[in-house]
Order: sequence, then structure tokens, then C-alpha cells
Amino acid sequence: MLVLFQLFLAAFAIYSALTFEEEARLIIPLVCLIFMFIVGRADRKNTEKERARKNFLKAEIDKISQKDSATIKEQDFFTIETLLWPKSELLLLDAVHAIFKDLGFMISPGIHYQSVDRIVKIPNAQKSFGLQVMMCQGEAEKSHPKITRLLQFETDKKENEKTLIIASTHIRLPLSERNEMSHISKDLIDLLIRQQISFITAHHLYSLWQKAKKGEIDIFKFFQKIYFQRSGIYPQKGIENLFSHFPEIPIQ
Repeated sequence: MLVLFQLFLAAFAIYSALTFEEEARLIIPLVCLIFMFIVGRADRKNTEKERARKNFLKAEIDKISQKDSATIKEQDFFTIETLLWPKSELLLLDAVHAIFKDLGFMISPGIHYQSVDRIVKIPNAQKSFGLQVMMCQGEAEKSHPKITRLLQFETDKKENEKTLIIASTHIRLPLSERNEMSHISKDLIDLLIRQQISFITAHHLYSLWQKAKKGEIDIFKFFQKIYFQRSGIYPQKGIENLFSHFPEIPIQ
């Protein structure tokens, strides 16, 4: 867009130099050149910022994954960044939706529910999750506004549906530091245990996504085990504790 604006300014400068009279013939092209310079600098800054953002994202991905970030598709970078460093809960929801769809799940808006973000169906199984997406500056807490909606879904849900939380936690921290943090508060853990609700961090969802794409895990079988797990998932510190219930599924 900025390049097109520069071309417009250049064309208008040439046009004014050829058609306008006296001082306008000099002043208008000069003004256009000044604006072209300003726009050019802004464009270079945006390019440098985008390059720095992508390099940072690649470096962070390399830290937590054995997969070389250079092999990641360009269109996946926005999804990954939005999942791990979301700017809004709506964008986070779009990223989670895209990942479940890419993995082959049937995912749709919760049309029949006002209290759930998405309904996720496991293929070839009569089992579904009521998906609630949360964005948290620190750990996920019971006071989060989405918890009230979550409890409403617990009341409204059908027999074959289970509540699943995907939470992007500690969104300001580098991924390497998130491993050392608690991702869920004790009072929320107690609630999940009572209500038999499952919880996955966005960080771990990314890891599952990559492992499933490389054929290291059967992602449908994995979520079926989550579905049949009676109690909630209880992380203490680090996402590696989230799925200690399933030792046959690789975490690292």
C-alpha cells in the first residue's frame, strides 16, 4: 500500500511539473518528493519491524521444537504468533479454530449455546468438546470472565459433550520462561476437578499440533483420552506436567 502511494506521489510530481505554472511547478513536486521520502522511511521501518518479529518468532520456535522453523509454512507464522502471543481473545480464538481444523477435527461456532466459543467434534466418534478459549496475562484464574460462561455450558451441555479450556497464559513472557511458570491457579484447579473439565495451554496445543503433523502422535486418540478422563488436568509448573496422565504420548 505504501509503495502504491509513493508511485502516486511520483506520478503527481511529474504531472505538476509538466502542467502547472510558475512557482507551483517547483513547489508541488518538491512537496511530493518530501512525502515520498517520509513514506519510504516509514515503509523501511515497517519492513525491519516485520523482519525482527519473524526472526524472534523463529528463534522462539527453535527453542521449544526439534523442527527447524525455516520449514514452517509462511501462512502458519501468523497462526503461531497469534496462538502464543495473542493481541486479543478473538484473534486467539481464530488461531485455535484454524489449528483444530488443520488437524482434521470438525469445529464450528456453538450455535445452540451462548456460553461456548466453539464445538469441536472428534471424527468417527459421538464425542464433542465445548471449547472455551482464554487469554491470560499470567496464570489462568477462577476470576476470569470466561469461567462464568463455562459453568453455564456445564449446565446446558448434552450428555456426549465435555468442556475443554484452551488458555494462552503468560503471554508477555518468552516461551523458554513459560516452562518455569504455573499456568493455572489452585482455585481454578479445584473447580476443574469438581466439574471434570479439561485444560490445555496454548503453548502445549502448539506442541501437539506439530507432533501430530509429523505423525508422532494420533491426535484423535489423544483427545479421546482427554474426553474420557474423569477429572480435570492439573498442571503444577510447566506444561510438561499437563499430560503426565498419558505417559505413552511423547511430551518432548
